[in-house]
Amino acid sequence: MRLLFEMDAKDYAQCTRTFVRNSARSIVIRDGKIAMIHSLKYDYYKFPGGGIEAGEDPIAALIRETREEAGLVICLSTVRPYGYVHRIQQSERDERECFVQDNYYYFCEAENETVQQALDAYEAAESYTLEFVAPQDAVEKNRHVGQTPYNALMFEREARVLELLIKEGYFE
Repeated sequence: MRLLFEMDAKDYAQCTRTFVRNSARSIVIRDGKIAMIHSLKYDYYKFPGGGIEAGEDPIAALIRETREEAGLVICLSTVRPYGYVHRIQQSERDERECFVQDNYYYFCEAENETVQQALDAYEAAESYTLEFVAPQDAVEKNRHVGQTPYNALMFEREARVLELLIKEGYFE
């Protein structure tokens, strides 16, 4: 899978250990719009998907996480790789720890009908909502996120992936 870009904070010189948490995210495009999870609480967008569990295949994680977060049922035969974003920075929880994450993005199609979301407590508290949005609207929203408990690199990562998709002509 091709590297889309790297996000390297270069703030981890003092780290003595590494924590790796990779993720898989779906790119579902319909009628010129993209499926995104909208956090109504903090007003940002993210691609459906999430963490890859120990021993889990990235595509299995993509299908599971997209169903849980968005209620979208991915058609396995349509999944194809787009690229990944490599992120590395000092952990926000422990200054001795380096956080490393590869975020794998896959094009895929989903069934027209959605199923009920199966949100974690924090996702439910944020009122995660599936929305098909114009990609540029999601970029603008993520570039103007207010106060949240999350690292702003997450919002920028999603905006930059959307900009690449726009530049490469996936919404024409």
